Amino acid sequence: MSTILFSKLKNLQYFKFSAYGFLKNLRFFDAFFILFLVEKGLSYSEIGILYASREIFINIMEVPSGVIADTFGRKSSLIASFFAYIISFIIFYLSGSFWPFLLAFLIYGLGDAFRSGTHKGMIMDYLKMKQWQDQKINYYGHTRSWSQKGSALSSIIAGLIVFYDGSYQSVFLYSVIPYLLNVILIFTYPKQLNKPAKVESSMQGLNFRITFVNFIKTVRQFHVLKIISSAALHSAYLRAIKDYIQPVMVHVILLIPVLTSIEQDKKNGLFIGLMYFVIYILTSFASMYAHKVASRHKKTISYITLLFGFAAGIFSGIFFNNQLWIISLIAFVLVFINENIRKPILTGFVANHVETEILTSVISAESLLKTIITAGLALIFGVVADGYGIGWSLVVVSGFLFSVSIIIQNIKFTTKGQSE
Repeated sequence: MSTILFSKLKNLQYFKFSAYGFLKNLRFFDAFFILFLVEKGLSYSEIGILYASREIFINIMEVPSGVIADTFGRKSSLIASFFAYIISFIIFYLSGSFWPFLLAFLIYGLGDAFRSGTHKGMIMDYLKMKQWQDQKINYYGHTRSWSQKGSALSSIIAGLIVFYDGSYQSVFLYSVIPYLLNVILIFTYPKQLNKPAKVESSMQGLNFRITFVNFIKTVRQFHVLKIISSAALHSAYLRAIKDYIQPVMVHVILLIPVLTSIEQDKKNGLFIGLMYFVIYILTSFASMYAHKVASRHKKTISYITLLFGFAAGIFSGIFFNNQLWIISLIAFVLVFINENIRKPILTGFVANHVETEILTSVISAESLLKTIITAGLALIFGVVADGYGIGWSLVVVSGFLFSVSIIIQNIKFTTKGQSE
Protein backbone atom coordinates (compact mmCIF):
# COMPACT_ATOMS: atom_id res chain seq x y z
CA MET A 1 0.00 0.00 0.00
CA SER A 2 1.31 3.44 -0.85
CA THR A 3 2.25 5.93 1.85
CA ILE A 4 -0.45 8.33 0.63
CA LEU A 5 -3.19 5.70 0.82
CA PHE A 6 -2.16 4.49 4.27
CA SER A 7 -2.12 8.07 5.59
CA LYS A 8 -5.85 8.23 4.78
CA LEU A 9 -6.46 5.23 7.04
CA LYS A 10 -4.75 6.90 9.99
CA ASN A 11 -7.78 8.56 11.54
CA LEU A 12 -8.48 9.00 15.26
CA GLN A 13 -9.61 5.39 15.71
CA TYR A 14 -6.38 4.09 14.15
CA PHE A 15 -4.43 5.93 16.85
CA LYS A 16 -6.77 4.57 19.54
CA PHE A 17 -6.20 1.02 18.28
CA SER A 18 -2.45 1.65 18.30
CA ALA A 19 -2.53 3.25 21.77
CA TYR A 20 -4.45 0.24 23.11
CA GLY A 21 -1.71 -2.16 22.00
CA PHE A 22 1.00 0.21 23.22
CA LEU A 23 -0.50 0.46 26.72
CA LYS A 24 -1.39 -3.25 26.87
CA ASN A 25 2.24 -4.18 26.38
CA LEU A 26 3.54 -1.92 29.13
CA ARG A 27 3.86 -5.00 31.32
CA PHE A 28 6.99 -4.05 33.21
CA PHE A 29 7.27 -7.49 34.82
CA ASP A 30 7.57 -9.34 31.48
CA ALA A 31 11.31 -8.79 31.19
CA PHE A 32 11.98 -10.43 34.54
CA PHE A 33 9.14 -12.90 35.06
CA ILE A 34 11.16 -16.14 35.10
CA LEU A 35 13.94 -14.51 37.12
CA PHE A 36 11.34 -13.23 39.62
CA LEU A 37 9.81 -16.69 40.07
CA VAL A 38 13.21 -18.38 40.38
CA GLU A 39 14.27 -15.74 42.92
CA LYS A 40 11.19 -16.68 44.99
CA GLY A 41 12.48 -20.26 45.17
CA LEU A 42 10.33 -21.94 42.52
CA SER A 43 11.77 -24.77 40.41
CA TYR A 44 11.35 -24.87 36.63
CA SER A 45 8.85 -27.70 37.09
CA GLU A 46 6.75 -25.57 39.45
CA ILE A 47 6.97 -22.69 36.97
CA GLY A 48 5.79 -25.09 34.27
CA ILE A 49 2.82 -26.07 36.44
CA LEU A 50 1.91 -22.40 36.94
CA TYR A 51 2.06 -21.69 33.22
CA ALA A 52 0.10 -24.84 32.38
CA SER A 53 -2.56 -24.06 35.00
CA ARG A 54 -3.05 -20.62 33.51
CA GLU A 55 -3.39 -22.06 30.02
CA ILE A 56 -5.86 -24.75 31.15
CA PHE A 57 -8.00 -22.10 32.84
CA ILE A 58 -7.88 -19.96 29.71
CA ASN A 59 -8.85 -23.10 27.80
CA ILE A 60 -11.97 -23.48 29.92
CA MET A 61 -13.02 -19.85 29.40
CA GLU A 62 -11.71 -19.17 25.88
CA VAL A 63 -14.55 -19.91 23.46
CA PRO A 64 -17.37 -18.93 25.88
CA SER A 65 -15.66 -15.58 26.46
CA GLY A 66 -15.33 -14.99 22.72
CA VAL A 67 -18.97 -15.81 22.06
CA ILE A 68 -20.03 -13.63 25.01
CA ALA A 69 -17.97 -10.74 23.63
CA ASP A 70 -19.53 -11.11 20.18
CA THR A 71 -23.04 -11.37 21.63
CA PHE A 72 -23.14 -8.99 24.59
CA GLY A 73 -20.44 -6.42 23.88
CA ARG A 74 -16.74 -6.30 23.21
CA LYS A 75 -15.96 -3.13 25.14
CA SER A 76 -17.35 -4.61 28.35
CA SER A 77 -15.33 -7.79 27.74
CA LEU A 78 -12.09 -5.84 27.32
CA ILE A 79 -12.68 -3.67 30.37
CA ALA A 80 -13.40 -6.75 32.52
CA SER A 81 -10.21 -8.38 31.27
CA PHE A 82 -8.05 -5.43 32.30
CA PHE A 83 -9.49 -5.36 35.80
CA ALA A 84 -8.64 -9.07 36.08
CA TYR A 85 -5.06 -8.29 35.02
CA ILE A 86 -4.78 -5.52 37.61
CA ILE A 87 -5.95 -7.83 40.41
CA SER A 88 -3.34 -10.41 39.38
CA PHE A 89 -0.58 -7.76 39.38
CA ILE A 90 -1.46 -6.79 42.94
CA ILE A 91 -1.36 -10.43 44.11
CA PHE A 92 2.07 -10.92 42.51
CA TYR A 93 3.32 -7.77 44.25
CA LEU A 94 2.06 -8.84 47.67
CA SER A 95 2.95 -12.55 47.48
CA GLY A 96 6.06 -14.71 47.50
CA SER A 97 5.09 -18.39 47.29
CA PHE A 98 3.58 -20.96 44.95
CA TRP A 99 -0.11 -20.99 45.97
CA PRO A 100 -0.74 -17.21 45.86
CA PHE A 101 1.14 -17.19 42.55
CA LEU A 102 -1.21 -19.91 41.28
CA LEU A 103 -4.20 -17.72 42.13
CA ALA A 104 -2.58 -14.76 40.37
CA PHE A 105 -1.88 -16.90 37.29
CA LEU A 106 -5.52 -18.05 37.14
CA ILE A 107 -6.88 -14.51 37.44
CA TYR A 108 -4.41 -13.39 34.77
CA GLY A 109 -5.69 -16.27 32.62
CA LEU A 110 -9.25 -15.01 33.07
CA GLY A 111 -8.13 -11.64 31.74
CA ASP A 112 -6.45 -13.31 28.78
CA ALA A 113 -9.58 -15.30 27.97
CA PHE A 114 -11.81 -12.22 27.82
CA ARG A 115 -9.25 -10.18 25.89
CA SER A 116 -7.99 -12.64 23.27
CA GLY A 117 -9.56 -12.14 19.88
CA THR A 118 -11.83 -9.36 21.12
CA HIS A 119 -9.71 -6.41 20.02
CA LYS A 120 -8.76 -8.04 16.72
CA GLY A 121 -12.46 -8.55 16.07
CA MET A 122 -13.09 -4.86 16.71
CA ILE A 123 -10.34 -3.86 14.27
CA MET A 124 -11.65 -6.13 11.52
CA ASP A 125 -15.23 -4.94 12.09
CA TYR A 126 -14.04 -1.34 11.88
CA LEU A 127 -12.31 -2.03 8.56
CA LYS A 128 -15.53 -3.54 7.24
CA MET A 129 -17.50 -0.48 8.35
CA LYS A 130 -15.04 1.74 6.47
CA GLN A 131 -14.88 -0.67 3.48
CA TRP A 132 -11.13 -1.11 3.99
CA GLN A 133 -11.23 -4.92 4.14
CA ASP A 134 -8.44 -5.23 1.56
CA GLN A 135 -6.06 -3.60 4.05
CA LYS A 136 -6.44 -6.19 6.84
CA ILE A 137 -2.83 -7.41 6.99
CA ASN A 138 -1.30 -3.96 6.55
CA TYR A 139 -3.62 -2.15 8.98
CA TYR A 140 -3.39 -4.79 11.70
CA GLY A 141 0.36 -5.10 11.16
CA HIS A 142 0.83 -1.37 11.74
CA THR A 143 -1.36 -1.29 14.87
CA ARG A 144 0.42 -4.40 16.19
CA SER A 145 3.76 -2.72 15.62
CA TRP A 146 2.74 -0.20 18.29
CA SER A 147 2.23 -3.10 20.68
CA GLN A 148 5.84 -4.05 20.08
CA LYS A 149 6.93 -0.44 20.60
CA GLY A 150 5.10 -0.59 23.93
CA SER A 151 7.04 -3.73 24.84
CA ALA A 152 10.28 -1.98 23.87
CA LEU A 153 9.56 1.04 26.08
CA SER A 154 8.30 -1.27 28.83
CA SER A 155 11.59 -3.15 28.93
CA ILE A 156 13.60 0.07 29.25
CA ILE A 157 11.40 1.41 32.05
CA ALA A 158 11.41 -1.97 33.80
CA GLY A 159 15.20 -2.13 33.58
CA LEU A 160 15.49 1.31 35.19
CA ILE A 161 13.00 0.35 37.92
CA VAL A 162 15.00 -2.76 38.81
CA PHE A 163 18.30 -0.87 38.55
CA TYR A 164 17.23 1.83 41.02
CA ASP A 165 14.92 -0.27 43.19
CA GLY A 166 17.04 -3.43 43.26
CA SER A 167 13.93 -5.64 43.28
CA TYR A 168 11.94 -7.49 40.62
CA GLN A 169 8.74 -7.35 42.71
CA SER A 170 7.98 -3.64 42.37
CA VAL A 171 7.52 -3.85 38.59
CA PHE A 172 4.12 -5.52 39.12
CA LEU A 173 2.80 -2.50 40.99
CA TYR A 174 3.96 -0.07 38.31
CA SER A 175 2.20 -2.22 35.67
CA VAL A 176 -1.19 -1.23 37.14
CA ILE A 177 -0.87 2.35 35.82
CA PRO A 178 -0.93 1.73 32.02
CA TYR A 179 -3.69 -0.86 32.43
CA LEU A 180 -5.93 1.68 34.18
CA LEU A 181 -5.21 4.10 31.33
CA ASN A 182 -6.26 1.42 28.84
CA VAL A 183 -9.60 1.00 30.62
CA ILE A 184 -10.23 4.72 30.12
CA LEU A 185 -9.19 4.46 26.46
CA ILE A 186 -11.57 1.56 25.76
CA PHE A 187 -14.46 3.61 27.16
CA THR A 188 -13.86 6.13 24.33
CA TYR A 189 -14.24 3.54 21.53
CA PRO A 190 -17.31 4.18 19.33
CA LYS A 191 -20.50 2.32 20.24
CA GLN A 192 -20.59 0.65 16.81
CA LEU A 193 -17.52 -1.42 17.79
CA ASN A 194 -19.15 -2.80 20.91
CA LYS A 195 -21.15 -5.22 18.73
CA PRO A 196 -24.13 -5.58 21.08
CA ALA A 197 -26.85 -7.99 20.10
CA LYS A 198 -29.13 -6.34 17.57
CA VAL A 199 -32.24 -7.66 19.31
CA GLU A 200 -34.14 -6.98 22.50
CA SER A 201 -32.64 -8.34 25.72
CA SER A 202 -35.24 -11.12 25.80
CA MET A 203 -33.80 -12.41 22.50
CA GLN A 204 -30.12 -12.31 23.52
CA GLY A 205 -30.08 -16.01 24.40
CA LEU A 206 -31.25 -16.86 20.88
CA ASN A 207 -28.59 -14.58 19.38
CA PHE A 208 -25.97 -16.28 21.54
CA ARG A 209 -26.98 -19.69 20.15
CA ILE A 210 -26.97 -18.43 16.55
CA THR A 211 -23.49 -16.97 17.02
CA PHE A 212 -22.21 -20.21 18.52
CA VAL A 213 -23.72 -22.36 15.74
CA ASN A 214 -22.20 -20.11 13.05
CA PHE A 215 -18.85 -20.34 14.82
CA ILE A 216 -18.96 -24.16 14.81
CA LYS A 217 -19.83 -24.23 11.11
CA THR A 218 -16.94 -21.92 10.30
CA VAL A 219 -14.17 -23.78 12.14
CA ARG A 220 -15.30 -27.06 10.54
CA GLN A 221 -14.16 -25.67 7.18
CA PHE A 222 -10.78 -27.26 6.39
CA HIS A 223 -9.06 -24.12 5.07
CA VAL A 224 -10.06 -22.09 8.16
CA LEU A 225 -9.03 -24.87 10.55
CA LYS A 226 -5.67 -25.17 8.75
CA ILE A 227 -4.94 -21.46 9.18
CA ILE A 228 -5.88 -21.25 12.86
CA SER A 229 -4.01 -24.46 13.73
CA SER A 230 -0.82 -23.16 12.09
CA ALA A 231 -1.14 -19.82 13.85
CA ALA A 232 -1.88 -21.47 17.20
CA LEU A 233 1.06 -23.89 17.07
CA HIS A 234 3.81 -21.28 16.67
CA SER A 235 2.14 -18.80 19.04
CA ALA A 236 1.81 -21.52 21.69
CA TYR A 237 5.44 -22.48 21.23
CA LEU A 238 6.67 -18.93 21.77
CA ARG A 239 4.27 -18.38 24.66
CA ALA A 240 5.60 -21.49 26.42
CA ILE A 241 9.30 -20.70 25.99
CA LYS A 242 9.57 -16.91 25.61
CA ASP A 243 10.40 -16.07 29.23
CA TYR A 244 13.26 -18.58 29.27
CA ILE A 245 15.22 -16.14 27.14
CA GLN A 246 15.94 -14.33 30.41
CA PRO A 247 18.46 -16.92 31.76
CA VAL A 248 20.15 -16.79 28.34
CA MET A 249 20.39 -13.01 28.70
CA VAL A 250 21.92 -13.38 32.17
CA HIS A 251 24.73 -15.54 30.73
CA VAL A 252 25.38 -12.91 28.04
CA ILE A 253 25.44 -10.12 30.66
CA LEU A 254 28.18 -11.96 32.57
CA LEU A 255 30.37 -11.46 29.49
CA ILE A 256 29.88 -7.67 29.50
CA PRO A 257 32.91 -6.06 31.21
CA VAL A 258 31.18 -2.91 32.49
CA LEU A 259 29.42 -1.96 35.74
CA THR A 260 31.25 -4.78 37.48
CA SER A 261 31.15 -2.98 40.83
CA ILE A 262 27.36 -2.90 41.20
CA GLU A 263 25.08 -5.69 42.41
CA GLN A 264 24.47 -8.39 39.79
CA ASP A 265 20.66 -8.09 40.03
CA LYS A 266 20.85 -4.36 39.27
CA LYS A 267 23.20 -4.94 36.36
CA ASN A 268 20.91 -7.69 35.09
CA GLY A 269 17.93 -5.37 35.35
CA LEU A 270 19.58 -2.63 33.31
CA PHE A 271 20.97 -4.82 30.53
CA ILE A 272 17.96 -7.13 30.28
CA GLY A 273 15.84 -4.01 29.80
CA LEU A 274 18.14 -2.83 27.01
CA MET A 275 18.14 -6.25 25.33
CA TYR A 276 14.36 -6.49 25.37
CA PHE A 277 14.18 -2.96 24.00
CA VAL A 278 16.20 -4.02 20.95
CA ILE A 279 14.14 -7.22 20.55
CA TYR A 280 10.81 -5.38 20.56
CA ILE A 281 12.02 -2.69 18.19
CA LEU A 282 12.90 -5.52 15.78
CA THR A 283 9.53 -7.24 16.28
CA SER A 284 7.79 -3.90 15.74
CA PHE A 285 9.38 -3.61 12.31
CA ALA A 286 8.55 -7.27 11.64
CA SER A 287 4.85 -6.60 12.25
CA MET A 288 4.88 -3.39 10.26
CA TYR A 289 6.35 -4.98 7.14
CA ALA A 290 4.65 -8.39 7.40
CA HIS A 291 2.35 -7.48 4.50
CA LYS A 292 5.35 -7.26 2.17
CA VAL A 293 6.45 -10.76 3.12
CA ALA A 294 2.90 -12.02 2.62
CA SER A 295 2.61 -10.47 -0.85
CA ARG A 296 5.71 -12.31 -2.04
CA HIS A 297 5.20 -15.74 -0.49
CA LYS A 298 1.46 -15.94 0.18
CA LYS A 299 0.99 -19.65 -0.61
CA THR A 300 3.88 -21.03 1.43
CA ILE A 301 4.50 -18.37 4.10
CA SER A 302 2.60 -20.18 6.88
CA TYR A 303 4.50 -23.48 6.58
CA ILE A 304 7.93 -21.97 5.89
CA THR A 305 7.81 -19.60 8.87
CA LEU A 306 6.47 -22.38 11.10
CA LEU A 307 9.51 -24.55 10.42
CA PHE A 308 11.85 -21.57 10.64
CA GLY A 309 10.66 -20.71 14.15
CA PHE A 310 11.18 -24.24 15.45
CA ALA A 311 14.58 -24.50 13.72
CA ALA A 312 15.69 -21.27 15.41
CA GLY A 313 14.70 -22.78 18.78
CA ILE A 314 16.70 -25.95 18.09
CA PHE A 315 19.83 -23.97 17.23
CA SER A 316 19.36 -21.71 20.26
CA GLY A 317 19.37 -24.81 22.48
CA ILE A 318 22.41 -26.32 20.76
CA PHE A 319 24.39 -23.08 21.11
CA PHE A 320 23.28 -22.76 24.75
CA ASN A 321 24.57 -26.26 25.53
CA ASN A 322 27.92 -25.33 23.99
CA GLN A 323 28.08 -22.10 26.04
CA LEU A 324 27.87 -19.94 22.92
CA TRP A 325 25.59 -17.54 24.78
CA ILE A 326 25.49 -14.68 22.29
CA ILE A 327 24.67 -16.88 19.29
CA SER A 328 22.07 -18.72 21.39
CA LEU A 329 20.44 -15.39 22.24
CA ILE A 330 20.39 -14.31 18.58
CA ALA A 331 18.71 -17.57 17.55
CA PHE A 332 16.15 -17.16 20.34
CA VAL A 333 15.39 -13.61 19.19
CA LEU A 334 14.64 -14.94 15.70
CA VAL A 335 11.70 -16.87 17.17
CA PHE A 336 10.24 -13.58 18.46
CA ILE A 337 10.73 -11.88 15.09
CA ASN A 338 9.24 -14.82 13.23
CA GLU A 339 6.08 -14.76 15.35
CA ASN A 340 5.55 -11.08 14.64
CA ILE A 341 5.83 -11.65 10.92
CA ARG A 342 3.33 -14.52 11.12
CA LYS A 343 0.73 -12.90 13.40
CA PRO A 344 -0.57 -10.11 11.11
CA ILE A 345 -0.43 -12.37 8.06
CA LEU A 346 -2.39 -15.25 9.57
CA THR A 347 -4.85 -12.90 11.29
CA GLY A 348 -5.54 -11.38 7.88
CA PHE A 349 -5.93 -14.85 6.35
CA VAL A 350 -8.51 -15.80 9.00
CA ALA A 351 -10.41 -12.52 8.54
CA ASN A 352 -10.61 -13.17 4.79
CA HIS A 353 -12.47 -16.46 5.38
CA VAL A 354 -14.72 -15.54 8.32
CA GLU A 355 -17.68 -13.18 8.76
CA THR A 356 -16.79 -10.30 11.08
CA GLU A 357 -19.85 -11.00 13.26
CA ILE A 358 -18.24 -14.21 14.54
CA LEU A 359 -14.58 -13.30 14.02
CA THR A 360 -13.93 -12.88 17.74
CA SER A 361 -15.32 -16.37 18.35
CA VAL A 362 -13.15 -17.92 15.63
CA ILE A 363 -10.01 -16.14 16.85
CA SER A 364 -10.91 -17.35 20.34
CA ALA A 365 -11.03 -20.88 18.94
CA GLU A 366 -7.48 -20.31 17.70
CA SER A 367 -6.54 -19.07 21.17
CA LEU A 368 -8.20 -22.12 22.72
CA LEU A 369 -6.05 -24.41 20.60
CA LYS A 370 -3.04 -22.29 21.48
CA THR A 371 -3.71 -22.62 25.20
CA ILE A 372 -4.06 -26.41 24.99
CA ILE A 373 -0.70 -26.67 23.22
CA THR A 374 0.95 -24.09 25.50
CA ALA A 375 -0.13 -25.96 28.64
CA GLY A 376 1.49 -29.17 27.44
CA LEU A 377 4.65 -27.47 26.20
CA ALA A 378 5.06 -25.46 29.41
CA LEU A 379 4.94 -28.61 31.55
CA ILE A 380 7.33 -30.53 29.28
CA PHE A 381 9.74 -27.61 29.05
CA GLY A 382 9.84 -27.11 32.82
CA VAL A 383 10.39 -30.79 33.62
CA VAL A 384 13.13 -31.22 30.99
CA ALA A 385 14.79 -27.95 32.08
CA ASP A 386 14.91 -29.15 35.70
CA GLY A 387 16.40 -32.50 34.68
CA TYR A 388 18.74 -31.56 31.84
CA GLY A 389 18.94 -27.77 31.61
CA ILE A 390 17.33 -25.05 29.49
CA GLY A 391 19.47 -25.84 26.43
CA TRP A 392 18.31 -29.43 26.14
CA SER A 393 14.75 -28.38 26.87
CA LEU A 394 14.88 -26.02 23.88
CA VAL A 395 16.28 -28.75 21.66
CA VAL A 396 13.72 -31.37 22.74
CA VAL A 397 10.60 -29.17 22.52
CA SER A 398 11.63 -27.38 19.31
CA GLY A 399 12.80 -30.58 17.63
CA PHE A 400 9.58 -32.39 18.48
CA LEU A 401 7.42 -29.60 17.02
CA PHE A 402 9.62 -29.36 13.92
CA SER A 403 9.16 -33.09 13.27
CA VAL A 404 5.43 -33.07 13.99
CA SER A 405 4.89 -30.11 11.64
CA ILE A 406 6.55 -31.94 8.75
CA ILE A 407 4.54 -35.10 9.41
CA ILE A 408 1.22 -33.23 9.62
CA GLN A 409 1.98 -31.26 6.46
CA ASN A 410 2.59 -34.47 4.53
CA ILE A 411 -0.54 -36.11 5.93
CA LYS A 412 -2.64 -33.11 4.96
CA PHE A 413 -1.13 -33.07 1.48
CA THR A 414 -1.91 -36.77 0.94
CA THR A 415 -5.46 -36.39 2.23
CA LYS A 416 -6.04 -33.44 -0.02
CA GLY A 417 -4.76 -35.33 -3.03
CA GLN A 418 -7.05 -38.29 -2.33
CA SER A 419 -10.09 -36.10 -1.91
CA GLU A 420 -9.50 -34.50 -5.24
